[in-house]
Amino acid sequence: MPIEVKKVDYQDPDQSTAVLMLLNHYSMDPMGASAPLPDDVQENLIAQMQRRTYFGSAIAYVDTVPAGLVNYAEGLSTFAAKPLMNVHDLVVHRDYRGKGLSQELLAFVENEARALGCCKVTLEVLGGNEIAQNAYRKFGFAAYRLSEDTGVAEFWQKKLE
Repeated sequence: MPIEVKKVDYQDPDQSTAVLMLLNHYSMDPMGASAPLPDDVQENLIAQMQRRTYFGSAIAYVDTVPAGLVNYAEGLSTFAAKPLMNVHDLVVHRDYRGKGLSQELLAFVENEARALGCCKVTLEVLGGNEIAQNAYRKFGFAAYRLSEDTGVAEFWQKKLE
């Protein structure tokens, strides 16, 4: 079972289709939205990804079949005055879970981050997603706190609609 991770060329229709297929798979999962991606998202997402200054994707292929996806974006650590890399989405198709694809995709992102001189790689994970948490811990991720007094960092959002 050869695994190959490739950076996505959004101009390639096969790769763009694979990105949307894997993201839709993720969206339908209980750890996603439990629903398919809306039509307008599917129609506009690739163009929006292409517009971003530093936004990338990589697909893990198993025997040439797209089986996993990671989307990542460069940010800035103001405390370090260096770039950082954020894993925005990581999905492994249910038919290919348990084969190490998440580790391969995370290694790809880490290599991209190192090439850009990033000081860290960040991600968010749901508290109830123990499978993903275990995969991230295995790769070296952990929740963080500045001190015992400040508590563990949380990722919050405010939707702008």
